[in-house]
Parts: sequence; structure tokens; C-alpha cells
Amino acid sequence: MQEIGKILVFLGIFLIVTGLIIGLGFGKGWIGRLPGDIKIEKGNFTFYFPLTTSILISIILSFIFWLIRK
Repeated sequence: MQEIGKILVFLGIFLIVTGLIIGLGFGKGWIGRLPGDIKIEKGNFTFYFPLTTSILISIILSFIFWLIRK
């Protein structure tokens, strides 16, 4: 039962920090516009796939969860 409590505390802290980062506008200029993000525009159709941004977020989250497990 203590393990679930630790997970909930870390999840809460993570959500608060993420909310503050988004609320303050950090990364507004480069998140989603990294080299490797795919953007195709043709006429009135736009396809956007943030490949590099997704990989970067995955690496950061993996590191955070690795730290939590330790």
C-alpha cells in the first residue's frame, strides 16, 4: 500500500510541474518545431507529426520513471 502512495505523490508532483511549465509558456517557441518533426502542407491540408518531440518527451519520461523506481 505504501508503494501506491509513493506513486501517487510522484504523479501529483509531476502533474504540478508540467502544469507550471505549460502555464508559464516554457518551450513555446521550440516544442513541436524541432528538426525531424514532420510537417507537410498542400493547399488547405496540413499534416503534422512531431517525431523528434515525441522521442525527446519519451526519453525524459523514461528517465523520470527510472528515478522514481530507484
